[in-house]
Amino acid sequence: VQLVESGGGLVQAGGSLRLSCAASGFTFDANTIGWFRQAPGKPREEVMCFSTSDGRLYHAESVKGRFTISSDNAKNTVYLQMNNLKPEDTAVYYCAVDYGSSCPPTRFWGQGTQVTVSS
Repeated sequence: VQLVESGGGLVQAGGSLRLSCAASGFTFDANTIGWFRQAPGKPREEVMCFSTSDGRLYHAESVKGRFTISSDNAKNTVYLQMNNLKPEDTAVYYCAVDYGSSCPPTRFWGQGTQVTVSS
């Protein structure tokens, strides 16, 4: 299984970014997909998680109303749309997937993509 993230970069506060995570060797049907982030000096934080088998969705409180997760099964790609970005969203963002329906997914990880939000 290989996960490749893209779409990170530098954006001003209030701006938007869409991260992509392309998967190979793994299908999203009836499995769990998620996004995590890790800021310097802080532990890794679960941002969002989506169980494709039962539709359950988890948001971190800090991103509710601003971030959305989606997937394109035809492209085997999961997205994280991030709107109204804040400087505290600055982190390396990772996608992860796992078998089954439980959050958080921890089995397979991407390499991460840097998101920097300037004030």
